[in-house]
Amino acid sequence: MSTFPPQSPLLHTSDHELLLRLLDQPTAGPLEGPVEGPLERGTGGEHPLRIAQELYARAAAPCGLRVVRHAPADPCWLERPGVPVVVREAARADPGFLTAQPSLLLRLGPRLPPARTVMFNVHLDTVAGVEPVRFDGRRFHGRGAADAKGPAVALLAGIRAAVAAHPAVGRDVAVLVQAVAGEEGGAMGTYGTRPLIAAGHYGRINVFCEPTGLRSVPRATAAMTARITVEGEDAIDDRPEAGHNATVLLGHLAQHLAHRLDGAVPGTRVCVAGLHTGERHNRVYGTGTLLLNLSYGTGADGARLAAALTDALDSALAAFTRRFGATDAFARTAEDAARLVRLRWDKRDLPALRNGDPWAEALLTAAGARPAHPADPGFTCDAIWASGLPGTHTTVLGPGCLDANHAHAQGEFIDLDDLERFARIVARLLGAFAEESARSVPVHAPVPAQGNVHPKGSTTA
Repeated sequence: MSTFPPQSPLLHTSDHELLLRLLDQPTAGPLEGPVEGPLERGTGGEHPLRIAQELYARAAAPCGLRVVRHAPADPCWLERPGVPVVVREAARADPGFLTAQPSLLLRLGPRLPPARTVMFNVHLDTVAGVEPVRFDGRRFHGRGAADAKGPAVALLAGIRAAVAAHPAVGRDVAVLVQAVAGEEGGAMGTYGTRPLIAAGHYGRINVFCEPTGLRSVPRATAAMTARITVEGEDAIDDRPEAGHNATVLLGHLAQHLAHRLDGAVPGTRVCVAGLHTGERHNRVYGTGTLLLNLSYGTGADGARLAAALTDALDSALAAFTRRFGATDAFARTAEDAARLVRLRWDKRDLPALRNGDPWAEALLTAAGARPAHPADPGFTCDAIWASGLPGTHTTVLGPGCLDANHAHAQGEFIDLDDLERFARIVARLLGAFAEESARSVPVHAPVPAQGNVHPKGSTTA
């Protein structure tokens, strides 16, 4: 296996320039809100995400990666089970919702079976928020630097190095690169990664390039979002008892649920998120919303957590009625609480990823990826759609860390050294995979049907 000596950087000046150009594109998806960057469309009318993907495809071409597909998902994917409510609502409100969010699929080498293929998935959409773009020779700053435009550029550098060092890469083994939309904003990969995986575009090893501190995490949690609403009557501040006080009711529910659900199902996490009723001081708001995000590592744990939430909500309402039933200002709210409160699931029943393959894990470790601790649950990302693929191993692996590198926050950055380390892992992994495949995989193994999967399961090439 080539060692790619440290004195020979894998990322070239052209890679630095590519990353800066990608960072300059405001590729936050529509679920993140209006475009905040300096441009909304290219001179040809292209959306920023498409422009970024075209830049990426051109940079990938010299090492042999060619475009297999560059298009948005078919609208049928928005009707599949598990699509979050926010996605469906946004698509109904905006006819151009999918058009603005194509996904790019690249392939190096011939079309080969998964047993002879490695797939890398990286998303080029970002969260909202404009960050000044700069590079000081050591560190890149900008929205998406860590999550995940930096990893995307380092991935290309690693593939380029593997091709140069191992003639079998791109000849005897294939490499797929999915540069997708719809990872951020709560889309959960339902119209980016999910259709590509379902169409058979995956490999024996699948690497989802996310900031993990270069740890190989063969797990990804899924998340469900509970929306608790109060639909009561407003009142003037001089007569607060005349209305329903959604603020007090939802505040009580938030505290009760936070206490009851914390640790209720081991291995799950509960985020008590947004609570909104109103902003003015001189009225009682009778309507409002409380959001909870619930993550889980297995489907069974997710079902238990959903049941625990339902039970906790019932007990919270009963406790509110007991506590506030005899008060002057909140008696009406207490009496009507059970009737006013509704629980709706904005997303639910998504798969979680949990796999293990000693052969693949040994290959990743030998390439330089640090194994994650078995107790590390990982985090939620598009890797969930690789759950249950037969004869494959999927891991989440990339440079930087979500928290330390301020992904999703002000001051996002990625260090060039981390990108170099990730590129070397990619190069070593591909070289080792080619060597191992030559020894163990039949050249004429079957190739799965590949195309666009439609609701009834038919495919088109």
